Amino acid sequence: MIKRTVEISREPAHLSVRLDQLLISRDGQVVGQVPCEDLGVLLVDQPSTTYTHGVLTALAESEAVLVVCGRNHLPAAVLLPLSDHSQVVWRVGDQLAASKPRCKRLWKQLVQAKIRAQALNLPADSPPRNKLLDLAAQVRSGDPSNIEAQAARVYWLHWLGDEPFRRDQDRDGLNSLLNYGYAVMRAAVARALVAGGLFPAIGLFHSNRGNAFCLADDLVEPLRPLVDAQVRELHRRGYDELTRECKAELLKLLAMPVRIKGKRGPLMVNLHRMTASLVACLRGEANRLEIPRGCT
Repeated sequence: MIKRTVEISREPAHLSVRLDQLLISRDGQVVGQVPCEDLGVLLVDQPSTTYTHGVLTALAESEAVLVVCGRNHLPAAVLLPLSDHSQVVWRVGDQLAASKPRCKRLWKQLVQAKIRAQALNLPADSPPRNKLLDLAAQVRSGDPSNIEAQAARVYWLHWLGDEPFRRDQDRDGLNSLLNYGYAVMRAAVARALVAGGLFPAIGLFHSNRGNAFCLADDLVEPLRPLVDAQVRELHRRGYDELTRECKAELLKLLAMPVRIKGKRGPLMVNLHRMTASLVACLRGEANRLEIPRGCT
C-alpha cells in the first residue's frame, strides 16, 4: 500500500494522536485526521505548528518520516525512525564489508541512470540529448573523469530549451523549487533505506563526516530528473517561485508511477524495491542495481 504524504503549511495547527490517529486541530477543534499507519511523510512548513510527544513516537513507530521546513520554506531537518528490521546488524555489516570496487561499480550505475534520465528530459533526437547519451556510455567505475559534472553542464544549458537558466542551489526562483523537490525525494529515499535495515550515513560515493544521509544522497541522484521534469512543467504553467501550489505538486512526485525492472508502480513503493536491490548487490547476490525510471 502506498503511504500518504501530509503537508501542514497554510495555517497553524496542533498535532496530536488519539487511538492511533494523527489529529490536526485548530482553535481546539479537530479539522482532520489520518491513521498513523497510513502515513509515509509528514511535512511541516508552518512555524506556529505544535506537537505532542506522542506524535513523534507514533510517526517513528509507523515508520513515517517527519520533514520540518525552515524560514526559507525548504526542508531543514528530517526525523527518521530507528529501524526495527530483524537483520539490521547484518545489513550494516554488509555495508561496511562492501569492497571499494563494488561500491564504485554501483556508483557508475547510478551516474549512468541519472544521465540517461536527464537525456530523456530533453527533446528526442536533439544534439544535447544525444550528447548526454554518449556521455552516459563513457562513465567508468567510480566515475573518475567526473562525467556526471560534464553531463550537468550540457543538461542545465538546455533544460529550459532556449530560455537561459543557471543551476545554483543558493538562488531563488526555479532553483528553490528544485531544492524543495530534491529534499523531499531525499527524505523518502532515507525512509526506504532505514526501513530496509540500512544505515543512511554509510554511502557508496558520498562521504562526509557531517552528513547523516550519504547513502540517500547516492541513491537520490538518478531520481533528480523526475523532480526536474515536474519543476519545468510548473514553470510552463507560470510558476516561478516556491508557492503552496508548487509544493503540493512536488509532493505528488512520491505517488507518481515509475517503472523498475519492467514493473509499474508508485515511486514510494518502488523505493523499497531499489533498497532491496541494493542489499542484494552489497551481499554479492546481484550485480545490477534496480533503479526506478519515469514512465514515458
